[in-house]
Amino acid sequence: MERSSWQWIQLFLNEYGSSFLKGAAATLEIALISTIIGCIIGFIVGTIRSIQLSPEEHWYKKGLMALINAALGVYIEIFRGTPMMVQAMVVYYGSQALFGINLTATVASYLVVSVNTGAYMAETVRGGIQSIDGGQLEAAQSLGMRHMDAMACVIVPQALFNILPQIGNNLIINIKDTSVLNVISCTELFFVTKTVTGTYYRYFEPFLIACALYLAMTFVLSRLLRLLEKKMQGSDHYKLADKADFMDDNYGNGIFKTKAEGGVA
Repeated sequence: MERSSWQWIQLFLNEYGSSFLKGAAATLEIALISTIIGCIIGFIVGTIRSIQLSPEEHWYKKGLMALINAALGVYIEIFRGTPMMVQAMVVYYGSQALFGINLTATVASYLVVSVNTGAYMAETVRGGIQSIDGGQLEAAQSLGMRHMDAMACVIVPQALFNILPQIGNNLIINIKDTSVLNVISCTELFFVTKTVTGTYYRYFEPFLIACALYLAMTFVLSRLLRLLEKKMQGSDHYKLADKADFMDDNYGNGIFKTKAEGGVA
């Protein structure tokens, strides 16, 4: 019997609806947990790479920091410079070949996505820390705070606000990029979709369902993250003030009055 595309979609939803939902849940779980772990890695690596030693520091401390920075730089370059699909293959098969460790596809997926996200977040965090005025660190230290305390209580919280949109962006990217994990047979949404297509040799309808599920996940999370950003940072919009508002506000506050009139100018 010849079926229309709509009838095929109904058939797939009836027979494999729960499988699609389980695949979507696995995708969401991997993306969420790996993004959180990746952010923690990124904050640690980015904070270390932003440390600047004074010229008076001992030579061995400078040498140790140079070695640590070089090692972290290699980590960042490797994971930013190679595709995540290749990283998944290397970690999954390499762990057995080199170290005799049998990682499951799920564990390997969490590991790869977390470390990959950490490499990107490290540079984002470093940029966020460098965007904070250095005078704030000096002011905190002048109040008696140690370097780590000043970073934890003054600098990093401000950097977190600055990079919050990028954290949300990484989460959305991870939801989509988990599809490459099907190469190591991780049963996420793309893997489930490929399995369904192989049963009926129909490609358009199953992937249309997968497309709708990916879009639903990214759309809902984007809106939730936007609400979180607004709550933490306030609105990113500004209001155009007309001349009347400007004159009323400033003259009303006495800013442009003469000293004789009681103003500040």
